[in-house]
Amino acid sequence: MALEKAKVVVTGAAGFIGSHLAESLIREGYHVIGIDSFTNYYPRTTKELNLKSLLASPDFDFIEGDLLEIDLAALLRGARYVFHEAAQAGVRGSWGDSFEIYMRNNIFATQKLLESVKDLRSLSCLIFASSSSIYGDAEKFPTSEKALPKPVSPYGVTKLACEHLCRVYQKSFGVPITILRYFTVYGPRQRPDMAFYRFIKAMTQKRQFTVYGNGEQTRNFTYISDIVEANILAMKNSPSGEIFNIGGGTQISVNKVIRLLEGILGYKASIQYSDWQKGDAYHTGADVSYAKHKLGYVPKINIKEGLQKQVEWQVSRIEEKQMKESKSIRRRAVAKPKY
Repeated sequence: MALEKAKVVVTGAAGFIGSHLAESLIREGYHVIGIDSFTNYYPRTTKELNLKSLLASPDFDFIEGDLLEIDLAALLRGARYVFHEAAQAGVRGSWGDSFEIYMRNNIFATQKLLESVKDLRSLSCLIFASSSSIYGDAEKFPTSEKALPKPVSPYGVTKLACEHLCRVYQKSFGVPITILRYFTVYGPRQRPDMAFYRFIKAMTQKRQFTVYGNGEQTRNFTYISDIVEANILAMKNSPSGEIFNIGGGTQISVNKVIRLLEGILGYKASIQYSDWQKGDAYHTGADVSYAKHKLGYVPKINIKEGLQKQVEWQVSRIEEKQMKESKSIRRRAVAKPKY
């Protein structure tokens, strides 16, 4: 008789990172419960495509629902690991009236999840997905986990608040929590509002696109498979109460990224430089030495290789969409009555 597979819960399972993570966990031999509420930050159809292969797996169960509304206690019963990837993303959208949404989907939802696991005896580790946005304009690069957080966006404030909540529940109730601070994630299934997605889409369509600021701002871009590996390493090591930077191996400016994309796509970019956006840090850079020491984390995908993979994915998705649209047009043409 086959042993029952350990139960793992992934919130935000239909998202960019959550869907990749859920697939990897299934390959690792776990039974995954995925939760997602399909917030309208970007199209539902995009997230449904992310779930396509997962829904075909017998080791995946999907729950559509809001973390603040569903019966989390019942759903989490017996879970060994919980990955909290669900969040209201985006720095620029977190200002003004929208901040209420960030409060609800980030801070309130995280507190509800923590309440639901505080007495969960089966739990070995809860891994919380944080962000480099909590550092803001850091005083030192690369930035270590010891740097004083100084977020410069409301989004960053909510992620830092979530970290504080995690630490409070870890200290008060012994919830085994590990915090991973992601640095600018990219790759297949990247959100359509993110820079690389926008750049690649515009360049394949030979259209102009906007770069905020002068393009000399730098980031420590991290490929999606490296992010997933960091989560798996954190799960296997279960270092309760620890915080880790998870970044890629390359610090590079936005302008240099565009030059790389020009080489991959064979097309000269048409760029419109615009005003700097409030909330954007000018530089972010991850010191990952602590994650390497404690988790064995070493980023494997360099920026050129990662961009090539994202381009291939985006081009194939565009071609797939065009093919579907073409078939739909032909079907309508055939169905049109003749007079």
